[in-house]
Amino acid sequence: MSTLVIVALIVGAYLCGSIPFGLLLGKRQGIDVRTQGSGNIGASNVARSLGKKTGVLVLLLDAMKAALPTMLGKVLLARGDIGPEVLALMALAAICGHCFPVWLKFRGGKGVATALGVFLVLDPPLAGIAALIFGGLYAAFRMVSIGSVCAAAAFPFLLWIFERPPALIQLGISVAIIIVFKHRSNLTRLFQGSENKL
Repeated sequence: MSTLVIVALIVGAYLCGSIPFGLLLGKRQGIDVRTQGSGNIGASNVARSLGKKTGVLVLLLDAMKAALPTMLGKVLLARGDIGPEVLALMALAAICGHCFPVWLKFRGGKGVATALGVFLVLDPPLAGIAALIFGGLYAAFRMVSIGSVCAAAAFPFLLWIFERPPALIQLGISVAIIIVFKHRSNLTRLFQGSENKL
């Protein structure tokens, strides 16, 4: 496959991931979620601002928009058209599209739902373990940020322990760094004891 086509696949994955479903659904209800709560366009802030049903819908849509280009990449990998590194770049681009969308001056969501969509396609068993880590911590503390950061940080270790391919481990590390970075304000509030509960 030519370099031009590979670049187009990666850019297409970014653009797919950059669709701001949280913002769009909020505007349908006459609310700009960027002016509510934490100002984030992701599922957690949407749930606080527009209700849990809309928050769940945004979570599913955000997961789907990253899962679709990853599924395409997986099919192309199985056909031998691309290598695992290109698949990893397509998945990472979709997550970056959500976290840093060009349409919103690169101020997007925190990447948790999109990462879930990616890894449910690439490694469902380990994605399930990460989801259990998230669920357990959320049940204990009622704070989405704690579950998100800990699950993201644990995921590269899970990939390494279960001897997944190098490209997948590198993807896991990159995604974990992005998610922790995007949660830096949450971490500050956690240390200050003022983090929001959901």
